[in-house]
Amino acid sequence: MSGAAGRLHAARGYAARGWHVFVLGRTKRPVANCPRCAAAGPDHDPHACPCLTCHGFYAATIDPDRIAAMLTAHPDGLLAIRTGAVSGLAVVDIDPRHGGRLDRTLMTPTAAVATPGGGWHLYYTHPGRPLPAKLPGRDGIDIKTDGGLVVAPPSTPAGAPRGYRWTVPARPVGEMAPRLLQACRTRPGPAVPASTVTPTPRPARRQGGGAISHPDALLAATLAAVDHAPKGRRRVTLYGAARGLARMVAADALTAPDAVAALTATGERNGQTPRDIRGAIKGGFEAEGMPT
Repeated sequence: MSGAAGRLHAARGYAARGWHVFVLGRTKRPVANCPRCAAAGPDHDPHACPCLTCHGFYAATIDPDRIAAMLTAHPDGLLAIRTGAVSGLAVVDIDPRHGGRLDRTLMTPTAAVATPGGGWHLYYTHPGRPLPAKLPGRDGIDIKTDGGLVVAPPSTPAGAPRGYRWTVPARPVGEMAPRLLQACRTRPGPAVPASTVTPTPRPARRQGGGAISHPDALLAATLAAVDHAPKGRRRVTLYGAARGLARMVAADALTAPDAVAALTATGERNGQTPRDIRGAIKGGFEAEGMPT
């Protein structure tokens, strides 16, 4: 079974397991929002939106009728699964193109998908607590959890030589080993001397700053963009800043609590309401696949 029929059959099987399913475009980007949702702004609640495919993984469902309607509306779309507690899944994404390697001492056998790029998606049951977006200290290994997604078999992205495929279809989804959970724990950052504390929260640089060579400068520039934005653009600029700081958190250049504190202070300084600030931070972090 191939094509849209194969994706529909697979999607119904995933939904029967409680995995929330939705559709992506052929290039793995979310399907464009409808004009009404695109114009709604940050006050629009994607959780409550009834639209069929708007807002990316917020459209994910286990309703077989809605799944069929999605694939009818986008017959060439890619099948995707929303990860995290909503589906009971945490997926370890190993990308050898960025240095990712399977570590059998951490990653016990479980349901696994071979990806078009020669990597692996290891499906584990969600452990019931937050996980980082990247495995600390390991290049090329992401963790798709709350606020994340994975493309699912039998989808084939545009231009890919082959599609996503289960390696052992009957293998059950296992639990994350205690040593893998321990490896996922975020490393603490250095203490900030009291003499350096200023009225404006200044997130501390964490150890292992990844590819960000000057996180302090990047942080200052990102927040300054909100300060310098025209009055009517400050809310959307704060959302963009939240996405930028979420990427810094993912790169271990900043702690999530410090990022939230800095964004909150910046929003307050620029006259944003508490609701708008919370919405911008939550939306920005979720767009980058990071929990807040």
